[in-house]
Amino acid sequence: MSAQVKYTLEESQIPKFWYNIAADLPTPPAVLHPGTKQPVGPADLEPLFPMELILQEVSTEREIEIPEPVRDILRLWRPSPLIRARRLEQKLGTPAKIYFKYEGVSPAGSHKPNSAVPQAWFNKQAGIKKLTTETGAGQWGSSLAFAGSLFDIDVTVYQVRCSYDQKPYRRALMETYGAKCISSPSMETESGRAALAENPDTPGSLGIAISEAVEVAVKNPDVKYALGSVLNHVLLHQTVIGQEAIKQFELAGDDPDVVIACAGGGSNFAGLAFPFLGLQLRGGRQRRIIAVEPAACPSLTRGKYAYDYGDTAHLTPLVKMHTLGSTFIPPGFHAGGLRYHGMAAQVSQAYELGLIEARAIEQTACFEAGVLFARAEGIVPAPESTHAVRCAIEEALRCKAEGKAETIVFGLSGHGHFDMGAYINYFAGNLVDVHYDEGELAMALSGLPLVAAQ
Repeated sequence: MSAQVKYTLEESQIPKFWYNIAADLPTPPAVLHPGTKQPVGPADLEPLFPMELILQEVSTEREIEIPEPVRDILRLWRPSPLIRARRLEQKLGTPAKIYFKYEGVSPAGSHKPNSAVPQAWFNKQAGIKKLTTETGAGQWGSSLAFAGSLFDIDVTVYQVRCSYDQKPYRRALMETYGAKCISSPSMETESGRAALAENPDTPGSLGIAISEAVEVAVKNPDVKYALGSVLNHVLLHQTVIGQEAIKQFELAGDDPDVVIACAGGGSNFAGLAFPFLGLQLRGGRQRRIIAVEPAACPSLTRGKYAYDYGDTAHLTPLVKMHTLGSTFIPPGFHAGGLRYHGMAAQVSQAYELGLIEARAIEQTACFEAGVLFARAEGIVPAPESTHAVRCAIEEALRCKAEGKAETIVFGLSGHGHFDMGAYINYFAGNLVDVHYDEGELAMALSGLPLVAAQ
């Protein structure tokens, strides 16, 4: 059988600019202050972020320069490879060509350092010495811990309880990089104590963990907050993925018909998809672009497009997004990085405009696909990434049934080396599909904030 074919770029070809899709999308709905419900200005965000990141958050410039010290660190693992999955193609017997953009080559094993490094650098330039953050599966937390170690910044990570318990090696990695990792909800914050008082056995959620991290930053002027997904500037930083992929497809003499990535908060999906979508919005060819989410937390396919808070305690600004409700707590499935109640505003806007598709898949089907991929290509995918793998396989089998030789690319956002407990459960038959409570979803959606038309 044919071996993998890798398409790599030179270090000098690492993108020099981040791509900002805000330049190519219609003007989005305003972001609102959680108290006044009025549009926020830069001053409203200063308790959380340094000014350079705030300016990126509100920018409509198509290209934003990547500082050379940041590019120098990105060279540790970038450009990441684009790989032709010939063995998987042959296993499936499909005429489709399948490629994957592999982000598991980073020090933390996922795409997350693409934003952690610039966020830490901009905070360092602003004189910040302490950061707080949240994490689900631990990929973001370990990435910010890594970035903090590079710039001598103390990092405190609130990790969602079910992932804190399921993934001890992620916690150990954060601590190896020097971060403090706390199970969320915790007794260290008002937000955490309130969540535990309401339900002492709660599995936690990214919404609760965000509340804890934001609370600490707001109450301490020497502390800033860093977010691993959802916000515009985080999606912006991740576009190095798709920009590289476009150049690599030129090397391959190919061009994808279908672009696929898993989506929780939206940063990984946007990183691969937005540069391709930008080409389309500026007159380029049409492609199918698919965001894949967990069936147990389907913000795009089941959520409402409405203003909502980014956290459970309602400390963050109100954003127009596809949401399941800020009080919604997903069941404790293994793709912890996708357990978020809302989708990034820019991804939500693209979905609302019909520019992208969305698909929700159960976790056992995803792990089945992850095992098939590992046995064909040799890489064990992270649970989050198995969603993209599953969708790519489904699309390849569709091509087989229709006799179409389409080109498919998916984002392999990280490896699963710290997630083997989930695979152990899968092989033992203990990993089952979990479902959210329809009544709880209805209650969470009924509690969406009332906002005047913007």
